Amino acid sequence: MSEPVIAQKSPFAVEVEAGKSYWWCSCGKSASQPFCDGAHQGSDFVPVEYKAEKDGTVYFCGCKHGKVLCDGSHSKL
Repeated sequence: MSEPVIAQKSPFAVEVEAGKSYWWCSCGKSASQPFCDGAHQGSDFVPVEYKAEKDGTVYFCGCKHGKVLCDGSHSKL
């Protein structure tokens, strides 16, 4: 599998709504970061669903080397 493009070396803060699904871009090529816009077509990457459990701010991974929500992986790049 190829390496994802680093969209940014920090998380994306996003206000989410409980019960709503969000499709995180795993390839890093989307122009709609941190969400998928189909730019992964023809690659090994696929969008990953995140379903919000409650309303509030979540921090989506921006470096694409961690999990859907930021786990600090950007600090090692």
